[in-house]
Amino acid sequence: MRKAVFPAAGLGTRFLPATKAQPKEMLPLVDKPIIQYGVEEATASGVPNIILVTGRGKNAIEDHFDVAVELETFLEARGKLDQLAEIRKISDMVNFAYVRQGEPLGLGHAVLVTRDLVGDEPFAVILADDVIDANPPATRQLIDVFDRLNGPVLAVERVPRETISSYGVIAPDLAAEPLGDGVYRVRDLVEKPPVEEAPSDLAIIGRYVLTPDIFPALAATKRDRTGEIQLTNGLRELLKTRPIYACEVKGVRHDTGNKLGFLKAVVYFALKRPDLAGPFTDYLTALGLPAPIAR
Repeated sequence: MRKAVFPAAGLGTRFLPATKAQPKEMLPLVDKPIIQYGVEEATASGVPNIILVTGRGKNAIEDHFDVAVELETFLEARGKLDQLAEIRKISDMVNFAYVRQGEPLGLGHAVLVTRDLVGDEPFAVILADDVIDANPPATRQLIDVFDRLNGPVLAVERVPRETISSYGVIAPDLAAEPLGDGVYRVRDLVEKPPVEEAPSDLAIIGRYVLTPDIFPALAATKRDRTGEIQLTNGLRELLKTRPIYACEVKGVRHDTGNKLGFLKAVVYFALKRPDLAGPFTDYLTALGLPAPIAR
């Protein structure tokens, strides 16, 4: 797997006014922007090329992963070599390419505009809002299933029924032969079904490994009632011609696309830091909160 697509053209309206002049993907979880966690996951999964789908006002993302000559010169002159190494690691991480989406017309459209850059090969899609702490990395788990079954793979997670209508949902093929623990053949997919109509509690989360035949399927997909092209609907079209699989990712997922999920992620990653866990725990305890469980 050589390429990963990062859709990052959304307007981030849930975080206004913080995102009025700053991409939501650049909001920091402790001291790293949200999107860097996803890029590091791709790198750790063996994916060397990143395709960022951007839009107006997203220049900060491109600048973050570019070489910062003035900053590097300043840090070197001041002898701040640890910080210098950290900054250089960002720009040396992987190869980046950028494509503009133009209008935010849905996740399916964001994937479709990468067609020329992806070419005729399988690729991953990583939604940076879903920050997943996993070993092996979530994307690697999907790639391993793809290598074994030779078909598109969606990451899924069991979610409470009352929240199911916020997700795309799979209907697993229970009559299919067993494919391993937490791996399913997909019988159908539904985008944001009403609770009473959801075919399962297996929600699609922000990781995919796709094949290039998704592009003609997306091109043939009609816009939904909001005028967007949904990736779930494109996958449903693709399902008519080939098997699609789902994999329950083993790890801890944080949905940083909403305020509560973002705050939980900040606390989670702060408590994983050896330099912060102790003092931060003391602070939380001083507020009268129970001491967090060490992870």
